[in-house]
Amino acid sequence: MSGFLFRQVVFGPVRSRRFGVSLGINLLPIGYKLCSYNCIYCECGITQCAQPQDPLDFIPAKSIAEIMHSRFAEILATGPMPDNLTFAGNGEPTMHPEFPAIMEATIRLRNTFFPGTKITVLSNATRAGDPAILNALLKADNNVLKLDVGTPELLASINRPLVKISLPQLVGNLKNFDGKLSVQSLFLKGVINGRQVNNSKGEQFEQWLKHLEDIHPALVMVYSIDRATPVDGLERLSHAELREISERIKSLGLKAEIF
Repeated sequence: MSGFLFRQVVFGPVRSRRFGVSLGINLLPIGYKLCSYNCIYCECGITQCAQPQDPLDFIPAKSIAEIMHSRFAEILATGPMPDNLTFAGNGEPTMHPEFPAIMEATIRLRNTFFPGTKITVLSNATRAGDPAILNALLKADNNVLKLDVGTPELLASINRPLVKISLPQLVGNLKNFDGKLSVQSLFLKGVINGRQVNNSKGEQFEQWLKHLEDIHPALVMVYSIDRATPVDGLERLSHAELREISERIKSLGLKAEIF
């Protein structure tokens, strides 16, 4: 078992394998993970709930903007300048009830302190069917949205949604971005509930490729496990296996990178 939580609203900067110098923004409760997924590989650990334990656990948008203002001013004075302001943290960032207002505040503060910095959102896209959330996400420079699987069965065993959402709904949410997104896909193998699982092989993988063709993202980020996982029995894929996946994606006329 493993997992760690972020204890600040603004954390870092950290050097990211995908986003360069990244200044993280955590919109979720400080004391626990809150997510609409319960992925078996999540670095934050097991999801205990898909609803806030107390609505007051959310830091108000106004307070988050004040925290960002203070921290951005410090970084402007001391460096290093961030390449990305990255919405990440203790689960799914769009679950904050004031997410659209926070996006507006982030854009305003970015323009003031770091005009050359991009705003990136890491999301599982479960809430991107909500027009207000979609509109807010489309204001980000980089939407990095999850799609790990090609079939409902693997969605249930790998991502384990805690909200009512189907794979066709997820694909539809991703299609709403009209290609202005990156799809991030984590590949793993191992034993889940006594069954061998490998989401890089077989019919489910071919279905995943078909979903990519429908979504037509600007980039597919291919990666595997990089840290300890909350569920035992999982293995990372080799670089050669990830390269094979990347080549299949490129054969569709899509851009792919291995991280």
